[in-house]
Formats: sequence, C-alpha cells, structure tokens
Amino acid sequence: MKLHFEDDLDYQQSAVESVVGLFKGQEISRSEFTVTYRPETGPQASLGFDESSLGIGNRLKLIDDEILENLKAIQFANGLRPSECLASGDFTVEMETGTGKTYVYLRTIFELNKNYGFSKFVIVVPSVAIKEGVYKTLQITQEHFEGLYPKAKGYEYFQYNSSKLGQVRNFATSSNIQIMVTTVGAINKKEVNNLYKENENTGGEKPIDLVRATNPIIIVDEPQSVDGGLTGKGKEALNAMNPLCTLRYSATHVDKHHMTYRLDAVDAYERGLVKQIEVASLEIDGGHNKPYVRLVSTHNRKGSITAKIEIDVQRGKNIRREFLTVEDGDDLEQIANRAIYENMQIGTITCGKDNESIEVKGDGFDEVLRPGDAIGGVDPDAVKRMMIRRTIKEHLDKELTFAANKHPIKVLSLFFIDSVEHYRQYDADGNPVKAKYAKMFEEEYRKLAKSADYQSLFAEIDLDTDAAEVHEGYFSIDKKGKSVDTAENNQSNRDNAERAYNLIMKDKEKLLSFDTKLKFIFSHSALKEGWDNPNVFQICTLRDMGSERERRQTLGRGLRLCVNQEGLRLRGNDINTLTVIATENYEQFAENLQKEIEEDTGIRFGIVEQHQFATIKTVDDKGQISNLGVEQSEKIWKFLKDEGFVDAKGKVQDTLRTAIKDGSFALPDEIKHELADQYGDEQAEAIAVDVQAMLRKLAGKLDIKNADDRHVIRTREAVLQSEEFKTLWERIKYKTTYRVDFDNDKLIADCAKAIRDCPPITKTRAQFRKADIAIGKGGVTADETSASGYTTVHEDDIELPDIITDLQDKTQLTRKSIVQILRDSMRLEDFKRNPQQFIDYCSEAINRTKRLALVDGIKYRKIGEEHFYAQELFQQEELKGYLKNTLETQKSIYTHVVYDSAGIEKTFAEDLEKNEKVNVYAKLPSWFKVPTPLGTYNPDWAVVVDDEGEEKLYFVVETKGSTWWDDLRHAEGAKIKCGEKHFEEIASGIEAPARYIKATDVDGMMDYTS
Repeated sequence: MKLHFEDDLDYQQSAVESVVGLFKGQEISRSEFTVTYRPETGPQASLGFDESSLGIGNRLKLIDDEILENLKAIQFANGLRPSECLASGDFTVEMETGTGKTYVYLRTIFELNKNYGFSKFVIVVPSVAIKEGVYKTLQITQEHFEGLYPKAKGYEYFQYNSSKLGQVRNFATSSNIQIMVTTVGAINKKEVNNLYKENENTGGEKPIDLVRATNPIIIVDEPQSVDGGLTGKGKEALNAMNPLCTLRYSATHVDKHHMTYRLDAVDAYERGLVKQIEVASLEIDGGHNKPYVRLVSTHNRKGSITAKIEIDVQRGKNIRREFLTVEDGDDLEQIANRAIYENMQIGTITCGKDNESIEVKGDGFDEVLRPGDAIGGVDPDAVKRMMIRRTIKEHLDKELTFAANKHPIKVLSLFFIDSVEHYRQYDADGNPVKAKYAKMFEEEYRKLAKSADYQSLFAEIDLDTDAAEVHEGYFSIDKKGKSVDTAENNQSNRDNAERAYNLIMKDKEKLLSFDTKLKFIFSHSALKEGWDNPNVFQICTLRDMGSERERRQTLGRGLRLCVNQEGLRLRGNDINTLTVIATENYEQFAENLQKEIEEDTGIRFGIVEQHQFATIKTVDDKGQISNLGVEQSEKIWKFLKDEGFVDAKGKVQDTLRTAIKDGSFALPDEIKHELADQYGDEQAEAIAVDVQAMLRKLAGKLDIKNADDRHVIRTREAVLQSEEFKTLWERIKYKTTYRVDFDNDKLIADCAKAIRDCPPITKTRAQFRKADIAIGKGGVTADETSASGYTTVHEDDIELPDIITDLQDKTQLTRKSIVQILRDSMRLEDFKRNPQQFIDYCSEAINRTKRLALVDGIKYRKIGEEHFYAQELFQQEELKGYLKNTLETQKSIYTHVVYDSAGIEKTFAEDLEKNEKVNVYAKLPSWFKVPTPLGTYNPDWAVVVDDEGEEKLYFVVETKGSTWWDDLRHAEGAKIKCGEKHFEEIASGIEAPARYIKATDVDGMMDYTS
C-alpha cells in the first residue's frame, strides 16, 4: 500500500507561502567556502597530505528592514498582529496536530530552494519518536516531491549520527539539497557530543564548524520541547549552528517569535481538517462501598505543602466524587463526612518533579500513593476490562459501518497503558508471555466476535488464532530485546526507544493495509508524540489522564483524516470520527480539553481581539480580493467596547450574547457608511454579516446571570399602605408553635414496610455515556448522544460498615428502633449486595415515613396576639433580584416580582396583573416563615380578591407546576401540609379569615371565589 499526498490543500499552501514570502526580493544565491580533509586511501593519504574541496552554503542578501517589511505584509494578510521590529531570525508557524505540519515544512524546503537557491537545512526535534517520524515522512514523500520539483532530484537526507561524521562533511560540500535530522539531545551537550570535537572524518575540523559555515536554515519541530526556554541549552545549541533563520513549527508554542502563520485548534475543527471527536465515558454507579482516595497532584506554594486528592464526599443525601486539597494530618472522616473513612488520615506529602506522593494511614495499613494511584475504588482491573471491551465494540461497529457503506478503510485502535509489565512479561528463559491486559483483550475479543452482531466480520475465521494476531505492543526495547517503559532521559534509554520506533515506523504503511491482521496497538508512552496514524479511530486510555496537555497529546495520535486502501485521503464527519474511551466524564473532558487548548495555544475562548476581523475578505469593483485590514478591525472593536459588548480585555459580555440571540446586533451607521464608501453597499452588507458570524462563534452560550443586572427591588408604597393590604396582613401575620403526637410502634412498623417496598438493591454498576465534543471559538462543549446499558461490577472484598450508627446519624432514631426496623424489613441480605445503596434507601424510607407520622400528628397553636410579622418588615428587609428574572408590576406591594423560573411563577404574576378582580397581592418574601418539624416553610402568595363589590376575599396561595403537593412523601409536600394546619389555627376566631389554598394557575385560584 502506498500513501498519496495532496499538493493542493489551500491551508498548507498558505503556510508554505507565508514562510517563502519572508524572503521576497532575495536573488538566487549561495555562499562558498573551503573544506579540508585527509583521505583514507590513495597517494595523498600515504603521504599524509590534506585535500580541500568546495563547501556550499546558504547566503542571505536581504537586510533586516526588508525582511521585517515582508513579515508585516504576511502578518497583515493572515490577520495576525504585526511585529514592531525584527527581534531575531526566528519565525513561528502554528498548525494544529493532524493538519500536515511535517509535510508543510518539508515542502517549504523545496520552495525555498526553488525561489532563492537555499540548500542546507537542519531539522531539530525533541525526541527519537519525532525524529523517526520525520525520517519516515522523508522516505515516503521522496517520489512525491521529486515529481513536484524535478530540479531537486537527488536531494539527500540523513539522521545525524555522531559515529558517522563523514555525513556532516558531505552536508557541507554537496551542491544538492541537504536535510539533516537530529534530536536536540544529540547536539545540546558540548562536553560530550562529537559535534563539537575535532574529527579526522571532517579533515580535523569540528563538525559544528562545517555546519556553521553553511549558514543552514533550521527547522524546529515542537520548539517548546526543544528550546528549554529562551536561554536554555536547546536554544543555545540552535544558535551555535549560525542559522540563516530558524523556522519553528508546532501546535503548542510557548514562545511565539514573529508569528507568520496560524492554523489553530478551532480553525482545524471548524474547517473539518481533522477528525470529529467523541468521548465514551465510563461512569460507575453506586461504587461508594470502600474508602476511596486518589492522588491527583502535590504542591509547594511558598512553603505550604498540600495535595490535591479525589475522594467520595457526603453532601446532604448524595455522595459525590470530588477533588479536595488536603494537608499532612487531615482527618479524612471529617473531610468526607462519611464514617467509612474512620481513623484514616493524610500522612507525609512529598513534592518535586517525578517525586510526588502522599501517605494515607489508617487502622492496620499505611499506603503511599503517587499521582494517578488510588485505593478503595472499584476493582481497577474490572474497570480496565470494561474499557477494553468497549474499545473492541467501537472498533467492530466501525468495521461494520464501513463494510455496509463499501468504504475500504482499515480500522485501527490504540491503547495507552500504565505499565509495560501489564501487557507483556518474560519467563525465566527470557521468552515473552502475555500479561493481564493481553489476556483480557483476547478474552473480550473472542466473546464479541462470537456475538450475532458481528458474524459477518468473522466468517471462516479461527478466533483463537485471530485474537492473538490482531493485537501487538510497541514499547521501548532494551539491548536484550525486552520491552521496557519509555524514558528518553539518557543515551541508553534513547537507544531503547529508537529500536521501538524503527519497528513501528517501518510498519506505518503496512498497518493501513487489509493484508496486515494487526488492528489493536498497545503502547506505554512510546507513541505519545511523533507517531500518528490516519486510521486510528479509537483511543483508549488505560491510565490516568491527569497531566497537563495529556488530552491534546492523546487526541493527536488519531486526529489525522483517514485513508482508504488506495492511500487516498477521505473527508467528512460521517467517516472521520475519533472515539476516546476514558473514565473521565465527558463534561470534565470537555472542560479540561478547553483549559489545555487555552494553556497550550494562547487561544482565549470568548475573547475578541482588536485584529479579529482583519482577515474578512472583501472584493473591490475590479474583482480584486483583499482583507478588511487591522485598521478597520480596530474600529469595529472600539465600537464593541464603547457599547459594552466586550470589556477592556475583549471578553464577550452577556449584552453581546443577548443582542446576537435576539437579532438586535448591528454595526453603527458610521462604520456602515465608511465600508459602503470603500467597498460598495453590497460588499458592506457582506462584511457586516461576516462580522456577526464571527462574533456568534466567539460568544458561545449565554451565561446564567450577570451580576451587573442585580438590583434592589423597591416597595410600591401606595399598595403597601392601602387598606386592602393592611386588612390582608392582619389575617396572616401571626406566628405559631407546634407539638407532635405519634405512635412509636406504628412508626417502627411503617418504617419496616417502607424499606420492604423500596426498589431492588443493585450491585455496583458501570455505564458508558457517549458525547460529541465540539471545539468552537466560544469554547469546548460536550453534547450527550447515547448511553449504554448497565454492567454489574462484582466486588467481593467490601468491608461492611456500621449500618446502625450510620442510620442513627441520618434519621435521629434510637439504635433499638433501628435494629427493630431492619429486622422487620426482612431485607438485611440486600445490605451485603451494595452496603452504601442499602443505607441510602433505608435512611430515605425511614425519614419519609417519619415525615408522614409528623404531619399526621402535628398540632399548631397561636403564640399570642403580640407575636407576629410586622408590616414594616417589607420596608426594612431588602429584596434583590436579577432584571432578567423580574416582572414589573402595578398591583404588587413591590415594583417588581422576582420569580425563580419563567414558568409557573412568572405566568401567575402576569395573570394576577391582568385579572380585574385581583386588587392587591404580594409574593411573600423569604422572611415570612412557618415553622415545621421538617424546617421552615415559606408560602408563595398573599392575594386580595374583590368579589364583584360584595366582599373582599383573602387568600394565601401555594403554586406549583403540578398537583404533587398532596404527596407527603416529598419533604416539600409535607411542609405544605404543615402550612395548611398553621393557617387553620390563625384563622380561628377571625371574621372572613384568609383561606390557604393550592393552585396551579390564577383560574384555579378563582375557582375558590364561587
């Protein structure tokens, strides 16, 4: 199989032209210098004479001012902020992973040679992985580039090797294009690298001096990993080569020297240049039966040493897995508010690179956790097995879809694992044997292959043999041929990595062919960067995704658009969807991916830059296409700021979101007239549409509330002081107290029955929820698309908690009563199935039954005539509300009604205003409370209705969207019942008392007047 390369992709051509344009005005030229050497054979060698030959290098004739002028023109055309001066010879090209960055800079080499005669190029990369990837790309593109650039035929490329320094001499003397590929680790240590030592293979000269003499153009792949900072060893090594210029290519630049071209993550996703992303998140339901603790990270800030951990916390009735910051000595039972953490505390916390850990101590154990390690969770192997199974299922589903649609596409899946020994181990004789992940894979693969859903894929296939042949591990390989975890921190480890990369890079094209059975690839970190394959459709992370840039690096292995069996690139989201199988829920994945993109690229989601609109295309009356330009863009930005649509930093405000949403946004007449004068009315209208479209993408979703909209709501004095309201208030203002009588034996029997009637207790379950991830200028969003059925997770090592104490804390009943209730429920066996779920069900059932008993036996008594809510409180207690959640009124005692939702409360207030029989009303403020055994109750409305001039009717109205209030199992329903009894008590002895009623709308309330 042979990959085909497209030479007409507009965004790649723009990136190439942007760099080539830097040297506009440069004549074809080269420099010459003398290279001496001592031949190993021949008459000259026997006499000990040196020979000399001509060295050929790059030559720049332009001065800095000319390059700066070219740079500004390119930046202007690309909508980038123009550089004020030429601070160095470094130029930055930002391209999102998967968009063909390597192809772009290789093609740039040939364009620079064609236009200006430059012929010496050094590609510097941070790791062996990327070096092997670049070298492989040079091999498979050679025929393509020689076809595009016939005059460049015979160009040479090589990987720098300190033991083959004759290649450096050839680099200096050859008149052909020369491309040297090296890792920064091979050139950045002067004291040990042969590059800086005199050598007979280079005529006694230092190889670095030959490189310097050629004045090479340096291309840095992933400069953020090469430089080591602005003054780091890597940057120093680059400068030592005396480059004509340095071209820097990455998706995640740290130092943005003279930005020349930019194709960021948002552009790539919106233009469909990379695969669409979806996440299948594995979520555990009911897995809170053990004291779970996971270390995320440790920190030392100004001497304060802390750790960020994940832990199961009790919040009210719910248990949630949360991230918390802890210190040495912290008590986990207090932090989590759960008895299951009894006697567990944080011990020593250590910080530092590659040395982060915390000690977790408890009764009889002392565990040290490193980042990503956890204790007390669901069996990690059970989780890994489910993730492997889901990955295989997604893989097979894609194979079925492609086969049904007659797409000849080989599907690949990639697993990132936590340790090589979990996939491959070695016996006493050094022979490789399958470890747990390999065994899990084959077991789950055979199970799925035998299911009816996939029979069409496995006709006449021996599943025992097939399962073993479709997966393989690619890991660093030591000198004995054994797989080891990847680390490139010294030469020995770099050699180990190189052996692995040689293997997988050679297999890159084979992997895409149906002739190769291998479809599932397992890797530690050997494939983290530098290797990607266009047909990776599933990525499964069997390790923690906690580190910065982890999601983007992981996604990068599969973002490239896929190819078919002819090596042709295919487009469209119906084919190109990358599925990530992870334990992180999709909302967190989207949120963390957005943070990584912001940190890596400097993209500021929801920020309008002053030069944002500079690249909007315009056409003059001669048909010439040009950009709107920075000056006009800045005028539009100033209008946005002056109108309050963005703040001083360009952050989008809710006013802009609202204006775009309701269609009221428009450019001011001044800017419209100026655009019309310059481009004509039709073009001016098109520009306005483009501006609005750009703002719509940047604005994202409407924020929930804007603090600037919060205002104090004033009383309407005419209504507050009216006789109608004073009379109403006299009827409802009194305070009461209560007592409760109930039968204890009946309560115990009812509680036991309530537990018997609870739903079945399920074991801990797992479910995959799938969501599409969308990356736009407003941010990263996740939209759920499907959810799988539940899978039971078997937990055999659960330590049963003290259920009596736990229920005593949650229900306030005596131990004796709880024991009796549990015995009579006849469901104690369920406690063993899922202890935490059983405790939750029992506490809810008991508390619900208690509510029924309390309400049934409650008696209210008015405290006395002198205990009441004074009418003056309406003026003394401040009421605040957000303007968008308020309704201006005339009959209410406040100028506005504050409502919680745009549904029942807003509609009820609007109908009260419209109804001619309603004289006065009040939405009762939060300080108007009725005491109940379940907490205080705040009724909704007090209303005065004029019954056709005959008499005034007084109501206290409880409104809800449905009639569930009579269901006393709800705490709120029980409170409403208590409120009813309170108003019955204060109504006694009053002529024409206020009636307490429940209604879903004003018409329902008016039914009580007839």
